[in-house]
Amino acid sequence: MSLAIVTFIGWHSCGKTTLVAQVVRQLKERGYRVAVVKSTKDSGLFPDQEGTDTAIHRQAGADAVALVAPDQLCLTVHDQAKDLAAIAQRFFADMDIVIGEGFKEAEAVPKIEVVRGPGPRLRGQVNGVIAVASDCGLLEENSFGLHESSSLVDFLEKRFLLPAES
Repeated sequence: MSLAIVTFIGWHSCGKTTLVAQVVRQLKERGYRVAVVKSTKDSGLFPDQEGTDTAIHRQAGADAVALVAPDQLCLTVHDQAKDLAAIAQRFFADMDIVIGEGFKEAEAVPKIEVVRGPGPRLRGQVNGVIAVASDCGLLEENSFGLHESSSLVDFLEKRFLLPAES
């Protein structure tokens, strides 16, 4: 079975992080190994602050710098494409599922659109949207309420994690 990868997309402040956290918690309760890869436009979130060892290594020209601490692994790689599938395969191959947050332009990666309110949708602008989670009571196929994370996890489990029925 190949590595399951799915990403949650949506406009800023639509509830992606909250929903992903609920999905991760429930997948873990069901016994799955789960990785999350967050995409952000923000910078300066890594521990490469002026004067730190990691900053010194980056300034020296290292292409990649990793910091391993008891609570986290931070990896900074210079000029890498933001290819979710490549990141997942390279660093998380031992997981059952890799969940992206963001990555709306990811090619060949299934997407769940998170929608708040009746505003514009991404579904018509990006490829690969397989489901939608919304607070609008949508009636389209594979639609879930933002409060229905358990049903969404059932959907993910059936689609990506359980053996196919013969």
